[in-house]
Amino acid sequence: MKNLFSTAIASLLALGAFAQKSDGTTKSLINAEKDFAKSIAKNGDKEAFIDYSTTGTLVFRPNPVNAKTFYAAKANAENDVTWTPNLAKVSRSGDLGFTTGAYEVGTSEKKYGQYLSIWKSENGRWKLAIDLGTESNKPLAKVTPSFIEPKDHVAPKFLNEREIKAGKEIILTTEKTLNTLLKTHGIAAFGGFLTNDARLLFPGNEAIDGKGKIIAFYNSMISKINLKTTGVDKAIGSDLAYTYGVATIDYKADLRESFNYVFVYEKAADASWNLIVQAFVPAER
Repeated sequence: MKNLFSTAIASLLALGAFAQKSDGTTKSLINAEKDFAKSIAKNGDKEAFIDYSTTGTLVFRPNPVNAKTFYAAKANAENDVTWTPNLAKVSRSGDLGFTTGAYEVGTSEKKYGQYLSIWKSENGRWKLAIDLGTESNKPLAKVTPSFIEPKDHVAPKFLNEREIKAGKEIILTTEKTLNTLLKTHGIAAFGGFLTNDARLLFPGNEAIDGKGKIIAFYNSMISKINLKTTGVDKAIGSDLAYTYGVATIDYKADLRESFNYVFVYEKAADASWNLIVQAFVPAER
């Protein structure tokens, strides 16, 4: 009986570890996020975030801070937060992915919003690279889930530091070009950089899906956007990447506001890099 009990416990532990593993699929990422949610519910946010973060993970609270440092200094809180991913994608190389969807916090006085999490595979396990959330003053509409599996698996066997740096420089150059065109052509410049099914997360709003709707949203209230990129990373297979930084937004109502942003890029068939997700959160001075 003792041996049987020990075997059962070992099996449960193995199943838990397996659920967190990265096997290059979007399904494995969704499972890892579910495990992360269970960990927060069971152990509190401090323990869960430290466990699911790397030494370089950033959380936007609201400005970007190191996750392990932030949560090491924070009291462990019981969490009444729930969230549901409704868009997720993993790179063809299986080492980078993202999830986004709606969340709720609280029981009596609820807060609502949307989150964006960037995930990286580390030693065969999904870990957070970036985590941020926008806020809304009301519950968000349900969105039909879209979990996009890689069409195949392509990963270089050998990649040196020079090649990694060169890959990141391509993304930085792309965003620098975007910023230059935003200065010269205004909001219309996004039209050449957004995928047709791109998503925008902006505080106080539902998820805005589709290039046309995103540009219409920007045009409705924004006159200028200036981007200052502070960080970049990309999948080793060169099909998914992300940047983060500070955006200065000038509204048509003669008001200027600073936001932290995270952009997710994907590589198109013509080798150009286009925006698939944009997320903004107000920055603290």
